[in-house]
Amino acid sequence: MDNTTSPQAGILFIGGGNMASALIAGMLARGTAAATIGVIDPSGAQRAALSERHGIATHASAASAGEAIATAGVLVLAVKPQQMREAVEALAPRLRDPLVLSVAAGVRAVEISRWLGGHRRIVRTMPNTPAMIGLGAIGLAALPGTGDADRRAADAILSAVGETVWVEEESQLDAVTALSGSGPAYVFRMIEAVAAAGERLGLTREQAMRLTLQTFVGASQLAARSEEPPSVLRERVTSKGGTTAAALAVLEAHDVSGIFAEALRAANDRSEELGREFGR
Repeated sequence: MDNTTSPQAGILFIGGGNMASALIAGMLARGTAAATIGVIDPSGAQRAALSERHGIATHASAASAGEAIATAGVLVLAVKPQQMREAVEALAPRLRDPLVLSVAAGVRAVEISRWLGGHRRIVRTMPNTPAMIGLGAIGLAALPGTGDADRRAADAILSAVGETVWVEEESQLDAVTALSGSGPAYVFRMIEAVAAAGERLGLTREQAMRLTLQTFVGASQLAARSEEPPSVLRERVTSKGGTTAAALAVLEAHDVSGIFAEALRAANDRSEELGREFGR
């Protein structure tokens, strides 16, 4: 069999939450026809919102979407990890041979394959919440047996909401989860801390937050656009004996690199644990 998939083939989402909606909006903006996209979601309010917002077909359950499941070229699993096994097993009897994409954290592709009776055309992805505004960082890994055309199709769908990075082994997605999957929370926490420190120094809450947000946006964009590494950019801001040097000395005294290494290790380890738990 020639396992090839076009992102313009029928694309069926299982789950219609925020990530599914973001992916649908991104694909539509890139020219995917609304008529090729469908969603299965038990929530009537969610289905109505998706139909109104995107003009796509929706279904209440796998039982009522038999034809859509059977004819789907791509199946996107976008349900909560705790609901994944039940959702996947309900689909298994109706599937032909679609490319399956999972955007659920912690659920291993090998377990999805097992629940689907050995299906192998599976790409597991780990997006993050900035995907909802088209600025996501998305890790992807494919099961052996997933062809190059399927990889291109998966990349075309996920790149509609951000930057895609492929890893060779699915186990590496635990590190992706720790870094970029959980990463927005680290940034939000730093924004909170820096703005609060500015307020303690005499700025109003609004002034501190506006300055903090623009500093993070500006520094991130500068790092993304520059051909020089962040270490060089940091050094250019840091004059010997100056204010920046004084601030960085405090961060280094508290081993900021070690703190982040420990934090990411904890997230990585928890991702591994969740993979074992969801696979039971």
